[in-house]
Amino acid sequence: MLQSSVALFLNINFVVMKAVAVLLIALCWGSSMLAQTGVSVSPPRLYFESDAGKSSRQKVTVTNVSATHVMNLALSTGDWQYSEMGENMMYPADSLATSCAGWVSISKADSYFSLKPGENKEVEVNITVPNTFKGDIATHTAMLYVTQMNPVDDVDNKGANIKVSVRSGIKLFHRTNEIKNRKLEIENILFDKKSNHVELYFSNNGNIWADGIVYPELLNTATGKKTVLDHIVFYTMPADKRKMLISLPENLEKGKYTANILIDYGDDNTIEMGELSFTND
Repeated sequence: MLQSSVALFLNINFVVMKAVAVLLIALCWGSSMLAQTGVSVSPPRLYFESDAGKSSRQKVTVTNVSATHVMNLALSTGDWQYSEMGENMMYPADSLATSCAGWVSISKADSYFSLKPGENKEVEVNITVPNTFKGDIATHTAMLYVTQMNPVDDVDNKGANIKVSVRSGIKLFHRTNEIKNRKLEIENILFDKKSNHVELYFSNNGNIWADGIVYPELLNTATGKKTVLDHIVFYTMPADKRKMLISLPENLEKGKYTANILIDYGDDNTIEMGELSFTND
């Protein structure tokens, strides 16, 4: 069993004039502060499939991308889910009904280890479904954290001394051998004139995660002019209800429109379509 952990991906302890402040921020690999330290994990997602009493295993490669610093790394688990807007929400391990964090096991040698600059290590991740599992929930998730335990001295862009400690997360997806039912359904489409958005509401009513792309376009019903809007990538889990804001052009001419929405989340049999008539006046 891995130690549970609740934290954001990157912890930075600021030390300025002998006063200590703590700043918690999300992944920020592009920051100049992180040029001297970092950890890479590949792949960023692991998929498992097994039934009650059975195990499945996958491997992830952890790399110290630092050119100068040895990294002492520890692995722990947590929970996550998507918000209504599709953002990642983090929780303590085993706090969600869909959690499989308690099913995760890693060998002692892989739970805490050190990597020299440029060195990598392959870690085997096992998920064992309890014999008592009834199969009432077909999919489960967890987060596997890789955390640096030896902060590195650095200087921020204002010249202040800081200590940098990085954390990376790998999403774990587990499903049973139940027949896949991938099904997304559009629930509503609205026009918000004030914010100049089309609001798309859809839900994952299947028993498996569904990722895809939303392709929106506008048709001016008077002139026949078609405007193709930027496509939007999305990720969902079963029972997710999603609200997506589709930005309209700022210079959209006045008139009556039909908004056509196509959700592509697989092959030709997994396409959902909807439309909305509205007036831009």
